Amino acid sequence: MRSPVQNSLLSLLLLSPSPLLAFYLPGVAPTSYQSGAKVPLNVNHLTPSQSDTDGRLRSAFSFDYYHRAFHFCQPDGGPKSVSESLGSILFGDRIFTSPFELKMMENEPCKSLCAEQNFDQRSAKFVNRRIWQNFNLNWLIDGLPAGTPDNVTQTESYSRGFQLGKVEEQQPILNNHFDILIDYHAVGNNNYRVVGVLVIPSSRGNSKNVGDGTADCGDPAVPLVLNEGGETSVTWTYGVYWRASDTAWATRWDTYLHVFDPRIHWLSLIGSAVFVVFLSLMVGAILMRALKKDIARYNRLDSFILDDLAGTGESMEDGVQEDSGWKLVHGDVFRPPRNPLLLSVFLGNGAQLFVMTGTTIIFALLGFLSPSNRGSLGTVMILLYTLFGFIGGYVSARMYKTFGGEAWKRNIALTPVMVPGIVFATFFLLDLFLWAKESSGAVPFTTMIVIIGIWFVISVPLSCAGSWIGFRQPAIASPVHTNQIPRQIPPSTAYLRTIPSLLLVGVLPFGAIFVELYFIMNSIWFNKVYYMFGFLFLCYGIMIITCAAVTILLVYFLLCSENYHWQWRAFGTAGASAGYVFANALLYWVSKISFGNFTSGVLYVGYSALLSFLFFVLTGTIGFFSSWMFVHKIYGSIKVD
Repeated sequence: MRSPVQNSLLSLLLLSPSPLLAFYLPGVAPTSYQSGAKVPLNVNHLTPSQSDTDGRLRSAFSFDYYHRAFHFCQPDGGPKSVSESLGSILFGDRIFTSPFELKMMENEPCKSLCAEQNFDQRSAKFVNRRIWQNFNLNWLIDGLPAGTPDNVTQTESYSRGFQLGKVEEQQPILNNHFDILIDYHAVGNNNYRVVGVLVIPSSRGNSKNVGDGTADCGDPAVPLVLNEGGETSVTWTYGVYWRASDTAWATRWDTYLHVFDPRIHWLSLIGSAVFVVFLSLMVGAILMRALKKDIARYNRLDSFILDDLAGTGESMEDGVQEDSGWKLVHGDVFRPPRNPLLLSVFLGNGAQLFVMTGTTIIFALLGFLSPSNRGSLGTVMILLYTLFGFIGGYVSARMYKTFGGEAWKRNIALTPVMVPGIVFATFFLLDLFLWAKESSGAVPFTTMIVIIGIWFVISVPLSCAGSWIGFRQPAIASPVHTNQIPRQIPPSTAYLRTIPSLLLVGVLPFGAIFVELYFIMNSIWFNKVYYMFGFLFLCYGIMIITCAAVTILLVYFLLCSENYHWQWRAFGTAGASAGYVFANALLYWVSKISFGNFTSGVLYVGYSALLSFLFFVLTGTIGFFSSWMFVHKIYGSIKVD
């Protein structure tokens, strides 16, 4: 058996990534079954899906497969939990064994799962409500999700999961029979591999359990309706059909990873790229022309004044007249900002997020995050953010020392605690709502302990080590000296005031990613597989360039208006795109989601606000450091007495 390192090296040798589409390696050790061998069928949580009538999502909760109200048949000795990754648990996966018996190459037209199950009034109401909300069952056969034909794209592709029931003539109907169609691919003498799983559910109200595992599966024309005014007997049955397929095991995920319309991605990407090129050229032309002229004039003026030993009033008057614009604030431009501790903590965590996001996207682009490895994306993000705590501590300490801060102990303590603490506290409060609803999305208490342990055992020490090294480094020297007395700031024009500038500039980075953000939202809330990491990688790069360009331009105009309070403005202006991300989430709620209860709305708004906050820290950091380098560059290019 190959080690993970050998598997990774083999994967890199066999596959080379496309610049736009990310490869997925569904594992390099496929499982082969001989004829008659048992093929495992595991069950996952039930999740809400897109409504067939209006395409809306009607719930934010998921439920365990063996929730007592569903009365699904359990295996002998009770269901056993299947080990999952940390990311899989955080995303709500709850995988258990099942009583289904699947044997390779052996068809079973009709088979019962267990004795008849009796639904009382409370269970009937609960299940009927889930049918109204279009809940899906999620099964895994040989690690491959059971799916149904995708009626949206009108292509030969599968959507994960299948319906718990359907609504006909305003009456919820429960599906109690499942025809399981399994595609297999022959790989040698009496060796077969599972390459496709399709489930066709149906409702059969007159099915009966004959005994010894056999059943009368009834007539599909007689639907099963749960009686909310009394008890209802339900017989769970299934059929198994094996179908030969030419699909290779390595490409079995292709039917699940179909893009709805690739042209949307391309048009968005091309539009964003053209916009960024135009914006960058415009910013570059404006700044290069203006700065080159300003720097030449300032340097020529300084030389003229030094050479003018006579000191005539006319030359001095001309000098005062010429010495205007951003050079006037050279003695204040590197003055420490207000609340330097808070800004440095944000910058440290933003740098940590920046490196983590970029590294995760690159890993996904290279194909290391396979959809068959459930939760790998979430696991990698958490581990990378933890390991990059060293970067966060170093950046925070270095910037705080440069700002002239003296409360270094407070900086070391707050850097690994404040932003992660806000995220964890919000996540925990939202998790309480999930616990109250008995949702499978509620993170178990033991997992919470594990996250806290990872946080304090790994991330905090790494952050403290980075801060210690950062404080031992000298402060970043500014190219000009800072005056002792602050200069008075004249009134700003309308577009340079705080609120207008945030609204004007913040929309541009959001415009570079809003189309890809739509697909990410669909993936999160509609339980879809997102794998277009090539497009996401390019969109991430476009967003970085846009944040840098627009923030630099704003800071230049700000300095020209003799306003030297640019640090927080640079951070907040780029971070203002998070406000548009949150507004987009609210618009998505109005257009795509129709929750029927208050709790689902609280969860949606809470998670959207949490993601927007992290986006604020990330983009704000990009804007600040872009402006920081710009300000250092221009003030280092002039001669100042």
